[in-house]
Amino acid sequence: MPKSSSQSRHAAAELPAPVFDDTRHHIRIYQGDSLELLAKMPAESVDLIFADPPYFLSNNGITCHAGRTTGLPGRRQGEPGRSVSVNKGEWDRSRGAQANHEFNVEWLAACQRLLKPNGSIWVSGTSHVIHSVGFAMQKLEFKLLNDISWVKPNPPPNLSCRYFTHATETIIWAAKSKKSRHTFHYRLMKELAGGKQMKSVWTIPPPESWEKKFGKHPTQKPLALLERILLASSSEGDLVLDPFLGSGTSAVAALRHSRRIFGFDADASWIRLSLARLCSDLIHVEIFVASLEISVDLFSRSMDRSDRHTAPAMPPRFQLVQQECRFHFIARDTRRVLFSVLATSLDEAHAKFLAAGHSPADALFIVKSETSIFLA
Repeated sequence: MPKSSSQSRHAAAELPAPVFDDTRHHIRIYQGDSLELLAKMPAESVDLIFADPPYFLSNNGITCHAGRTTGLPGRRQGEPGRSVSVNKGEWDRSRGAQANHEFNVEWLAACQRLLKPNGSIWVSGTSHVIHSVGFAMQKLEFKLLNDISWVKPNPPPNLSCRYFTHATETIIWAAKSKKSRHTFHYRLMKELAGGKQMKSVWTIPPPESWEKKFGKHPTQKPLALLERILLASSSEGDLVLDPFLGSGTSAVAALRHSRRIFGFDADASWIRLSLARLCSDLIHVEIFVASLEISVDLFSRSMDRSDRHTAPAMPPRFQLVQQECRFHFIARDTRRVLFSVLATSLDEAHAKFLAAGHSPADALFIVKSETSIFLA
């Protein structure tokens, strides 16, 4: 069963105010430097960590994206593969092999301090970073459990034609120490594998189009991948930490499977993407129409509808009879409609919400509905 909200508050006692705090589902998102935020959390307070750290790939090179080439040297016109820059942002720029490794050691040590004695961590990466991560884990005396090969069924082709096509990423799963008795839901994994022991090679498609409808992070992971990780190595109510939240896939997976989660990210744009995805999952709006009364008399005076009068011909198109815009304020705790009001704008609706005696903190979401009624 989920832990109490007081336990969640205790785990975040030294952290700054979150940019998003859902007390009902125990989701907290913080904006800031991951190392600084990790240092402010109490030791041994986290059950599971998923981390997708920088790969240090932003070196002004090119890679391939879905599509067709249009004149790359050495490539035939129309051959699969469209070149795009590998640059993802300053956060992904390499600072040299030694500096990159020192960064990995630093954040992994900070995560190790936060893990409970039986907690575990998953770290995803390509060959550019994962070997540094593995070596850092060995130096810090994590207990290495598995290295998962995530196979992408339709990887982009290699543009240079001098290497094998990169079709996998490695995810290292490790426990806090050699003494850890880590969580592993063996029976569930065996069931998901069709009655056989699940192997360490996972074939999972990259994020589908519906996962990217609010935007796409350059290293976004598929929801199915994070769901499997959480189901395999955590239980309902466990506290999950993602120190490099990115597009928020781990938070969506935690929400769907009743895990608590803290997420950190320094970039405001990725925070907004995460919140858009979370809000889409959090809101479930059901509209019930109890009664609908519509007057189709367009004039206030009475009219004689007897057979003695011939009704005028209706125009050969639909006629707008009524149009309204309504805003529904969804309560933060109960997720029920707290206040509904007709208004022409969100600002007007919010002013009426406050005038009705409500506090700005009472509502977590505002849903706008527009109704148009036409004469058929």
